[in-house]
Amino acid sequence: MHDFLVSAAAFIVLVGLLILVHELGHFIVAKLCGVRVEAFSIGFGPRLFGIKYGETDYKVCLLPLGGFVKMTGEIPGETPEGATGEGAEAADPGAFTAHPRWQRMLIGLAGPVANFVLAFVLMVVYFGWINEVPAVEVRQTTVEWVMPGSSAAQAGIQAGDVLTSFDRVKNPSWDQVYAQATVDPNETVALTVERDGKMLALSLRVPGKLTGDDVAGMLPQYLDGPIGVRMVQPGTPADKAGLRGGDAIVSVDGHAFHEVTSLLAYMQAGKGAPLTLLVRRDGRLLPLVAHPAVLDTGYKLGFQTVPTPVHQSPLPLKQAWSKSTAFCKDNSFLIVEVLQRIFERRVAVSQLAGPVGIARMAGEAAEMRGWYPKFALTGEISLNLGILNLLPFPILDGGMILFLLIESGLRRDISLMIKERIYQAAFVVLVAFFAFVIFNDVTKLPIFTHMR
Repeated sequence: MHDFLVSAAAFIVLVGLLILVHELGHFIVAKLCGVRVEAFSIGFGPRLFGIKYGETDYKVCLLPLGGFVKMTGEIPGETPEGATGEGAEAADPGAFTAHPRWQRMLIGLAGPVANFVLAFVLMVVYFGWINEVPAVEVRQTTVEWVMPGSSAAQAGIQAGDVLTSFDRVKNPSWDQVYAQATVDPNETVALTVERDGKMLALSLRVPGKLTGDDVAGMLPQYLDGPIGVRMVQPGTPADKAGLRGGDAIVSVDGHAFHEVTSLLAYMQAGKGAPLTLLVRRDGRLLPLVAHPAVLDTGYKLGFQTVPTPVHQSPLPLKQAWSKSTAFCKDNSFLIVEVLQRIFERRVAVSQLAGPVGIARMAGEAAEMRGWYPKFALTGEISLNLGILNLLPFPILDGGMILFLLIESGLRRDISLMIKERIYQAAFVVLVAFFAFVIFNDVTKLPIFTHMR
C-alpha cells in the first residue's frame, strides 16, 4: 500500500508538471500570435476555482493530471463562442484557423520545445547547484579501468595505476585531473603513475572533447569493495545468470570492479561477450556466467546497484551547461531508437512503459537516495514527451504540423470531412495502443510476475 501511494503521488506530480509545462508552451506562443485562448486549466474535469482575466479563464480543475489550453477554433469544424453562420470561424481574427499556417506551426511546436527547455533547465540546476558525487573513500587517485583504444590505453596506463602527478598537479584528486584535462584539449601532458611499487613517467594525449564519466579513457575508482546488487529486473541477463538482490559482485572476468560505470564500459568494450562473475552471497563465493544484452542504449545485465555514499559538489555554470547539454543529447533520441527497434522487430512492444510503468519508475525515483534520480527521470520523460508529440501522427502536435505542411504545399485546406475521418481513425488506433501498453504495464507488476 505504501509503494502504491508513493507511486501514485509521484506520478501525479511528475506527469502534472510535464503536461503543464507542455501546455504553457502552447499558451505563451498562442498569446504572442494573437490567438484567443478561452481557457488555461491546471487539471481536468469539473472547475474548482479560478479567475477570468481578459478573454481567458485561468482555472484549477478536480483531476490534477496536467492541464490543457483551449484555443478558439482549434477543433476542426468548431464554431467560435458567440459566432454564428457559415464561415464564422474564419471571420473571427482571434480564431486559431484564422492565423497564418506558420504561426499555427509555431504554436504546435511550442509545447514540445517547452518540454525540451524544462529538461535542460532542470539538469543545469542539478549540476550547477547540487551535483551529487561519490564520497571519496579511496584516498589515492586510482585508475579503475582503461577503455581499450582510448588515449589512456595508447599512453600505456593500466587498471590499478595510481596517478601521482598530472601535468603540473602533484598528487591530484580525480576532480583536479578532470579540471586540468579540460584546460589541455588536444595537448600532450606528462603524468606519473605508481605501478607495483615503481614510478613510471608517461605522456597522455588529451582529447579535444571530454565526454562521459571517463578522463581520456580512464575510469576513476572512488570506492573500495565490490559492486552491491540492490535489485534484479525479471527476465534480464542478470536474472537468467542467477544474480540476486543482496549479492556483491567481487570480480568480473578476474577484474575487481568497484564502480558500475566501469563495469558498463567493460561490457561495451566486450560487445556482449559472456562474463564470468564471482559473486559473494551469504558469505559464500559463487561463480556465475552472464550474457550481456542490449538494453536501452548499450550492453547491460539488468540490475540496480546499492546506492553509494555521495556528497554535493556543484559545478561552475559553464560545466553545468555542458553536462546538461550532454544529458539532453544522450537521452533525446532514446525513444526514437526504441521505436526503430520495434519496427525492426529487435525489441518487443511489451518493453514500452505506459502510465503504470512510469508511475513505478516515479515511485522508485522518489524513494531513492539523492536528487539525481528525481531530476534525471523528470528530464528523460520530459524529453520523451516532447519527441513523442512531434511524431507525425494525427492528434499529436506533429500530426497537426504535418497537416499544415501538406496544406502549405497544396496551397489550400484539406477537406474538413477528410480531417475528421483521419482524426477519428487515429483516435481509435491511439486508444488501442495505449490499452495494449497499459495491459503490458499491469502484467509486469510484481503480483503477476511472481505468479509466472
